[in-house]
Order: sequence, then C-alpha cells, then structure tokens
Amino acid sequence: MKKISGNSYLKKENGIVKIDSIVLDELINKFKTPFLIFIENRIRDNINSFKNIFNSIFENFHCFYSFKANFLPDICKIIESEGIGAEVIGLPELNLSLKIGFDPDKIIVGGPYLPIELIEKSIINNVREIIVYNLNDLKRIDVIAQKYGKVQNICIRINSQKYKSKLGIIFSEKNLTILKNIIKTSKNIKITTILSHYSTQMNNIEQFKNNIKAIAKSVKKIKSIGLNIENLNLGGGFPEASVMPIAQLKKIASEINAIINEFNINYKNIYFEPGRYFVGDAGLFISEIIKVSEERWIFLNIGNHICPKFARCSLRFYNISQIDRAHKYKTSFAGIVPTDQDVLAKNYFFTENLTEGDKVMVTNVGAYTLTFSNRFPYTLPEIFLVNGSSLKKIFDPFKNNDFSLQ
Repeated sequence: MKKISGNSYLKKENGIVKIDSIVLDELINKFKTPFLIFIENRIRDNINSFKNIFNSIFENFHCFYSFKANFLPDICKIIESEGIGAEVIGLPELNLSLKIGFDPDKIIVGGPYLPIELIEKSIINNVREIIVYNLNDLKRIDVIAQKYGKVQNICIRINSQKYKSKLGIIFSEKNLTILKNIIKTSKNIKITTILSHYSTQMNNIEQFKNNIKAIAKSVKKIKSIGLNIENLNLGGGFPEASVMPIAQLKKIASEINAIINEFNINYKNIYFEPGRYFVGDAGLFISEIIKVSEERWIFLNIGNHICPKFARCSLRFYNISQIDRAHKYKTSFAGIVPTDQDVLAKNYFFTENLTEGDKVMVTNVGAYTLTFSNRFPYTLPEIFLVNGSSLKKIFDPFKNNDFSLQ
C-alpha cells in the first residue's frame, strides 16, 4: 500500500484508504462530516523517534511536551504514558497535567502571564521549574516560595531578538543590574535554567544555530554577574514528523550538539519542548466539498474557525472520493466562515474533477488547530482516536459541549 502525506499510518490501495487498520470509507459512511481523527500509534512512534535520537546524542536529555499544541486529555495521557514531561503555560493546563498523573518533577510551568494562583499551585506541588519572561516575576515567586518554606527552581526565558520579538528578557546592562540585585535579596528562588525559543516550523539548521547563539550570548552576560546556569532549554519549534523525517531530525540534533560544543556552552541537563512534532501529523480532518466555484475554488465544510492559519500547520489535501485520480490541478480551498479571509490554501494540486459532496481529507492538523480555534458558531466536530482496528470517540459536541480546558 502507498503512504499518504508521508504518514505510514495513512495508506491507499485500489481506491481504499486506511487509517492505521481502519478503512476510512467505513467511518465516512457512519459519521457526518466534518470529523477529526487522531492516530495513537503515530503519536507513539513520533515520541519514540524523538526520544531515541536525542538520547543517543545528548547526555542528560529531558523532554517536555508543549501542552498548548494539543491539550485533549486522551492525547496528553498517551504522551504521559511514554515518560514525557509537560510544559504548561497556565493554571488549567497545570491542573490537567497533575490530574492525568504527570510527575511534578517532570512539569515546567510558565509564560508571559503568571497569576498568583498559578505560582502558588506550582510551588505547592513542587514542579521542576517556573519559567519567567519578566524579571519582576522573580520577586513575586520568591515571596510566595518563602510563604511555603520552599526554594523554587527558575528558568529565565530570554528574548531571541528574532523579528523584534517582545517575548522574554534582554540582558541589557540595566537588566543585568536588576537581576544581580534580585539574586542578592531573594533566598527562596534558584535560577537554574535559561530558555530560548526561536520560532516554529524550524527545518533549517541556521534557525537552530541562531537560537543557540542567543543562549550563548546570554550565558556569557549572566556569568559576568556571577550567575552560573546549570541547564539549557532550547524550546521546540520542530515541524510535523512527516515534514521532518527521522534522518533529517537526526541530522538536526547532531548539528545542534556540534554548535553547542562550538560555542563552548557547558550544561548539566538539556531540555527540548516538542509539541507539533509529536501530534501534528497524527491528526486529520475528514471534510466535504459543499460548493464548487469559478476558477477552481472549492468550499469545504471546515474553515479557519477550526483549522486556523494561526496554527501554521503544513496542510495537505486529498480527494478521498477520487483518491486514485491524479492530484495535479491547481485548486484553491475556502472555508465556511462568512468572510473572504477564510482561505485554507491557494493553488494547491488537487484532482481535475471537482464535485460537490466529495470527501476531502486534510492532514497535519493535530497541533494548535484546537487550541487556536475561535469557536465560530458552528457545531464542533466529533473527535476520534484510532488505535489499530479500534476506534474511540474522545469528544462528542452534544455531550461534552466544548473541548477547551475545564
């Protein structure tokens, strides 16, 4: 059978498409489009590929799944069962990670907004680190840690200064002085880690190199005030596994290690925070052509409300109803949000014949589509988890109402 979208769990033969061991037509005949499918074995394969490669190249490698990529509980349970840690940005995600059973020592918490409730729960539960984007948050964490008689490990997110980013801390002379004074007066925090996250969908070693350059520069500056960092956190930014196959991932990992050695950066532990790489190509929408317009424009019954551009997915489109026909005719895809801005793709190679009612599979939608969706007033899709020949419904819009964090 021939792979579809570079995914070994999506295959076609003689007009039949299989998702793992399930015939797709059986699902199409049973369920109303649109619906969303996740492939459990693909997630597990992606996790193990990542772990095996990075463990073979880096000493003391630690992996934390970025919850913001996809926080469906069933997906997070799969990831926890593979021994991966959690990177969470808010209280709902922290609550979910603890409820699922992530070891607090494998949870790192933080973001540009750290409300008191989030800091308190993190400290009480002894999470591994709290990530700060603002030096003033160090004082707030110190006060709360002192209240509970604990010393909290801290990771500082630096500003990679890519495209004048506003996220993270720039170690100017002023900020270095502020940090030095905070360290002197704060007894209940310990700065252990430095984090730089450069971009998303990074498939070029130069992007990773720029990220390491930013860290090397910052490490040198904070050493000047007597602060030695134990751990490096290089964030995530990896594309879907089908976009970055294993050979490329191994090459990137090896080059990252070489660049770290080139810059002579010493560390005790090294962290990575993949999200999209684990779940991106494990998700796919089954949709339907509801209108064919002039100049080869077709409208699907999904749109940017549920498959947003902001998610920056590497979308692939397949006409399931004509799967054995050549996909080589430029076609543009629009969604159902009543605005001309709802465009999923332009000039994408698709089948010559465009027929209303044809079923369309959209791949690589497993990361960020749900977390960035805006809940436009359409019925949310049913969501299924496939494992071999078994099918489990993990979200029912008529019972669960909403897939956001509770």
